[in-house]
Amino acid sequence: MHPDLSRIIHLPLPDQLQAVEDLWDHISESSQVLPVPDWQQRELDQRRARFEQAPGSAIPWEDAVRHLRKP
Repeated sequence: MHPDLSRIIHLPLPDQLQAVEDLWDHISESSQVLPVPDWQQRELDQRRARFEQAPGSAIPWEDAVRHLRKP
């Protein structure tokens, strides 16, 4: 376990969650680019091709979330 992490896991849960959010914010602001594995790039290419063949088949994100939350 990373020494800094051992300090974080002893914080109250709300503070732990804030630390995670702060870390994600920091990562998202980074200019570093992680390589995309070949298998993942192939999947992305296939999904883009399917979308370009039938763009009307996509639904807005809000509709997808609403559908998933239906009982």
